[in-house]
Amino acid sequence: MNFDLSGRTAIVTGASSGFGAHFARTLADHGASIALCARRVDRLEALRDELRGRGARAEAFALDVAEAARCGEVVGRVGDALGTATILLNNAGIDGAAMAIDQRLEQFEQVIAVNLTGVFAMAQAAAQAMRDAGTGGSIVNTASILALRQGKALTAYAASKAAVAQMTKQMALEWARYGIRVNALAPGYFPTEINEGHFDTPQGKATLERVPMRRLGRMEEIDAPMMLLASDAGSFMTGTVIPVDGGHLVSSL
Repeated sequence: MNFDLSGRTAIVTGASSGFGAHFARTLADHGASIALCARRVDRLEALRDELRGRGARAEAFALDVAEAARCGEVVGRVGDALGTATILLNNAGIDGAAMAIDQRLEQFEQVIAVNLTGVFAMAQAAAQAMRDAGTGGSIVNTASILALRQGKALTAYAASKAAVAQMTKQMALEWARYGIRVNALAPGYFPTEINEGHFDTPQGKATLERVPMRRLGRMEEIDAPMMLLASDAGSFMTGTVIPVDGGHLVSSL
């Protein structure tokens, strides 16, 4: 498999922590120049400096994807600094955990603004840049197994991720003519900042009991699926949603 990304530029949103920061390191380790995008600039700059110390080209760009109008501006700035991005890891997201019967409408709308509208705006801006440059490329959206099953107190999150999964397929259908592949990862439970401490609680332990492998995923276990979609190794793949979940989706519990 050809995971070599030398000469490529990759944009990673949500790059200040969790999957985003991990994906940025993995892409850099395979030769890509990295545009780090998130709200927490201090963390982005620290990661940028770390990647540069490892020999990668990297730049940090402050971006809240909920401000959808700024996405195109940032994609343009990335092009000026690092060259046209031909890889987008569309990873920014929030959980907005609340029981549906009590959730405030503004909280629901914020989840949709980040997890769906922001994902659309970044994908569209990146695709337009790829089309206009004639390069083609790969867009990898981060969905979730909650796009495909249910979880308590996560109605807004699950709805947004289900929409991302379907939107991924629609974009793949429309953008294949430009040489742009669009796929999604649907991670199960991995240790990230957003769930820190949860899996040590009785509720968290009960959740892991429903995973056939009876454990959290290790961050490195999502690297190969991500690289398959981001690199030329997956050159004939588009419109796919790949679960990486320890068998959770096939569990009847």
